[in-house]
Amino acid sequence: MLKMGFNAFSLPGGKIVVFTELLKHFRSDAEIATIIGHEVGHAVARHSAEGITKNLWFAIMQLIRYQFVMPDVVNTMSNLFLRLPFSRRVHLGTEKNKKRYHPVVATFLSALINFSRLHDYMTELACKHKTYRVLNLFTNFVFTTDPANVEYILKTNFANYGRGLDLYNILSDGLGSGIFAVDGEKWVHLRKVASNELSTKAVRDFSGAVFKSNGVKLARIISEAATSDKAIDIQDLFMKAALDSIIKVLLGIEVDTMYGTNEEATRFSNAFDVLSELTLYRCVDFSWKIKKLLDIGSEAILRKNLKVVDEFVYNLIKSKTETVPNSGDDPHLKRRDIVSRLLESRETDPKYLRDMIFSLVVAGKDTTASTLSWFIYMICKHPHIQEKIAQELREATNVKDNSSIDELADNLTEEALDKMQYLVAALTETTRLYPAVPLNAKICSCDDTWPDGFSVKKGDMVGYHAYGMGRMKFLWGDDAEEFRPERWLDENGVFKQESSFKFTAFSAGPRICLGKDFAHRETMMFSAVLVGSYIFKLRDENKVANSKTKITHHIEGGLYVQASPRFAHAMQDLN
Repeated sequence: MLKMGFNAFSLPGGKIVVFTELLKHFRSDAEIATIIGHEVGHAVARHSAEGITKNLWFAIMQLIRYQFVMPDVVNTMSNLFLRLPFSRRVHLGTEKNKKRYHPVVATFLSALINFSRLHDYMTELACKHKTYRVLNLFTNFVFTTDPANVEYILKTNFANYGRGLDLYNILSDGLGSGIFAVDGEKWVHLRKVASNELSTKAVRDFSGAVFKSNGVKLARIISEAATSDKAIDIQDLFMKAALDSIIKVLLGIEVDTMYGTNEEATRFSNAFDVLSELTLYRCVDFSWKIKKLLDIGSEAILRKNLKVVDEFVYNLIKSKTETVPNSGDDPHLKRRDIVSRLLESRETDPKYLRDMIFSLVVAGKDTTASTLSWFIYMICKHPHIQEKIAQELREATNVKDNSSIDELADNLTEEALDKMQYLVAALTETTRLYPAVPLNAKICSCDDTWPDGFSVKKGDMVGYHAYGMGRMKFLWGDDAEEFRPERWLDENGVFKQESSFKFTAFSAGPRICLGKDFAHRETMMFSAVLVGSYIFKLRDENKVANSKTKITHHIEGGLYVQASPRFAHAMQDLN
């Protein structure tokens, strides 16, 4: 066996040679890190004036293969790399331009290692720096929790921060040329179309009826579990209920995933979830394009699931295209669902409709299910809040103990829902702590300076971290991490708004969420029907829910709860 000194060495020019086949002979990850770090130190000492070289980047890339099997090595080396004199592109203030850049606090290596807890990791970084940089091999990331910077990105200099080609490439396999993936005139057109459709009275009335109907169906499924004292994964039920609802509103078609009678829709739902997770993973996986080209690893899995998603959506479009021309003269039949309205306006390109449907499913399925899941989790952890919501509901609807689930739902009129200010506050407090989309990113088009005085460069990926912002004490006070709906109520118990640049769960500026009111109606209806019918408890009352790293904010491993009838009506009408 070679002596320790020959396991790795550095050469002039910054090149580091590591005998990777001998790594298995070392006694510990720390020993490996020491050897490699020693040689990195030699290279840096020789070339500190020039900054990091391409050969040194190659040495860094050698560590990637060990990122999962030997994370201690990567953690150690990641911390070491932060201390290197990186290229002037990210150096904090050069003599030449005298610009200041936000502090570098992490690398893509540490992001990869912490991917399973990415949002908590980013929050830890934000507690030390409101805005910070993360170094990647090809693109630098800049993340902020500062409302002044958020307003600048989303409103003041909106034109300088779009999706850009890099983000489009990451998102376009799933989202196509949909509203969440594009910029410029195409985005303006798609936003106008979506805004027109979501704001029509026909769609509002139709969607309200769908939400009420599916809320009742969901309550009955829970009732069946309650009779046998069986725990249910309510997150899974919410995912199915939200999918059933958005497909019905978009296409006027019942897919009925709640009862599991449609195997094709169930496969679509599962594939959709995998696609969402792997799309986000591309942001930290610098090799995703190579894997896509070779059809290996995560990209092979993504492609297979994308095929399932596309087949399902295109089949729905085909079915709808064949149905609409034969819908007769009934104007309600023609116009109540969104795709029918688009087809009647002669928008028949399947790819256009596919991208529109996919984008609206992204907006209307996972986001709603995520909010409702975290809401149930939080009221289980705070039973006194659950009871306050139930009491408010009784007062707003005048529901009787012997009313049926249908009667409860019928009493949930617009007037009754408007009275439920505490429920609105509890749902909003949920989205403050657990925003449905925890991270939102843009690409900087031109060099710029932010309100905090620091600069960003063309090509930087910049983002605001909604999850982290909801936990910042400088924004919400010392109780920032506590679940306290009262923070959203004024002295008269009326809901009060916060700046959308501070509370960023629905974005802000020209890209503010078009479906905000749509989501509000759905979450209000579902939560009112369920809390009005059942008392919820966690199966494991000691459970601490963890986030699953996806584009949207799911609970890792699901959310298993037990429900007991609040009144006699919750056990009635199971047919």
